[in-house]
Amino acid sequence: MKRHWLFLIIIGLFCFVTACGKSPTQSDSVAHSTSSNGQLDVHYIDAGQADATLFRYSEDQQTYTILYDTGDWKSNDVNEYLASQAINNIDLIIISHPDADHIGQLAEILQTYETEEVWMSGNESSSQTFQKALEAVIDSGANYEEPRVGEQFVIGPLEIDILYPKEITGEANKESLSVRLSYDQMRFLFTGDAGKAEEREMLTMNDSIDADFLQLGHHGSNTSTATEFVEAVNPQVAIYSAGKDNNYGHPHKETIKKIKNAGIDLYGTDNDGTIIITTNGTEYQISTEKGKDECIAINQASHDDLQNIIHIGSERATALIDLRPYQSLNDLTKIKGISTATLDDIKEQGLACMKGADK
Repeated sequence: MKRHWLFLIIIGLFCFVTACGKSPTQSDSVAHSTSSNGQLDVHYIDAGQADATLFRYSEDQQTYTILYDTGDWKSNDVNEYLASQAINNIDLIIISHPDADHIGQLAEILQTYETEEVWMSGNESSSQTFQKALEAVIDSGANYEEPRVGEQFVIGPLEIDILYPKEITGEANKESLSVRLSYDQMRFLFTGDAGKAEEREMLTMNDSIDADFLQLGHHGSNTSTATEFVEAVNPQVAIYSAGKDNNYGHPHKETIKKIKNAGIDLYGTDNDGTIIITTNGTEYQISTEKGKDECIAINQASHDDLQNIIHIGSERATALIDLRPYQSLNDLTKIKGISTATLDDIKEQGLACMKGADK
């Protein structure tokens, strides 16, 4: 039997209609801060050039699990990370938008874990990854919701405010489902791939968007993180998710400079691996974990480890070893069958590198 824990708080003004014999609708706006004497763990998962963040917390011996985005379709790293955390079921999966580096492993996760509810922005994609994800949502039997700005939800001791969008027009990145999750006094803000214009709209649509932790939009791209947005959020810590030596130059130097000049602590999955924030609701600690596959040094890695790199099977791993040493990842095109497009996939995955510990 599914647990019924999700409550929508309607914020607005409602009139009582008595002449028509209708029951009165509650008009009081519910705006409160949840409190808990437990602990919240937030895992910004190292998913390469992709996004996935895990929330885990408990109240009255009930454990809650929320996932914001599900990594890239070319990997199973998010699903594997969930397994490492002894996840049994998931209360809520929030998908910011249908790009394959955000919705990528949703289908596999839904097939692995009983999931209570899935949220999406409502924007669609013609990609096979998106179609597969939609089919998985239907097959899973999970509840489906497309929240809109101004709505507020409570899941145990945690509140979720919907910051964006108000409506959708097909602009998937710009209209990313943006949320703020509050655990007692600690607040975490996520905007997917929303750009500066959308960030500015959030300022006008919401009374407050302040947060202690801000995930930088679009992997730290200079298309996001508007100055006035950062000032309004006023975070203590900023975190970005990006693959090491990725093909997009994320995070962009302008964004990093802006965050550092503001005196905000900065963490990134490309350098720090998985970033874990532990809080009791008033204080927090940050730890980092670099996975064993965080970097596969192509000049040193074993035949077996090389096969963890996308498009590198046994035959290509042998050829790769025979052609060592390499001066850069671009030299991988010397291997038969590795085209420029294939090389782009390898770089985007973020596992292959030129340096690192021997594998």
